Amino acid sequence: MDKIIHLAAQLPCDAARAFDLFSNSHALTEWLALAADVEPILGGRYELYWQPGERENNSTIGCKITALHHPSLLSFEWKSPVQFKHFANTADPLTHVVVSFYPNEQGVLVNLIHSGWRNTPEWEEARLWQESAWKIGFARLEGLFKEATH
Repeated sequence: MDKIIHLAAQLPCDAARAFDLFSNSHALTEWLALAADVEPILGGRYELYWQPGERENNSTIGCKITALHHPSLLSFEWKSPVQFKHFANTADPLTHVVVSFYPNEQGVLVNLIHSGWRNTPEWEEARLWQESAWKIGFARLEGLFKEATH
């Protein structure tokens, strides 16, 4: 059975703004990565950098957007940090992230599903690490709106 990471966040904005937070290079640096090079088209780059001076490690260098339907769906390949690079970043296929945006009365519900994790102890360690990292990222994402309202 494929293990997944599933997170959701309710954001007080419209779907287009939420989509932008995941698809715009500058917006991604506000909450998720130190640098980003995202080309929001099918097959476009989805490269995020947590150590911009060392682009080959702790990045999603080489990852591509696999689907997008503005402003409701974005999916992309994903790479793991350096400690899991030797197996996770050479896997075929790579792990995969799907983000969907559902407008509602409070703004937009953002759902993230990160799949493609294999069933070995090292893969489970990588999945748990990534789930923790996504939770931190989502807290920062939600924090963008808390800062704006105070």
